[in-house]
Amino acid sequence: MIGILLITHANLGEAMIQCVCHVLNRRPPQLLQLGVMAQDDPRDLQPMAKEMLGKLDQGDGVVILTDLYGATPANLATSLVKPGQVEAIAGANLPMLLRVLNYREYSLEMAVKRAISGACDGVLHIHPIRTD
Repeated sequence: MIGILLITHANLGEAMIQCVCHVLNRRPPQLLQLGVMAQDDPRDLQPMAKEMLGKLDQGDGVVILTDLYGATPANLATSLVKPGQVEAIAGANLPMLLRVLNYREYSLEMAVKRAISGACDGVLHIHPIRTD
């Protein structure tokens, strides 16, 4: 099973995990988060992130989801990437997280593709419901 690490600004990752627990009615295994606060030095967080990766990787790899490409959490995630073993995706949202959770028994490559498609498929323009 592929591990999942959320590296996000502040408590966004924890909030996403709480939402997933609500939707699934349970906390999925091999799912951790690392919140980056404004005062944090990313160099100080790297050892903690590597330790989390070690806990999450049971041989199938880890997908890191981060919120905003180019920001500190994404830069930290980028420093952890090991192609084929640790992959990172920016633009994390709830549909992305739910999709990757549903594809974590597949290959790391497939899980990454499905996570990205889940994120994109989850962005919709909602039109009003006609009642006439």
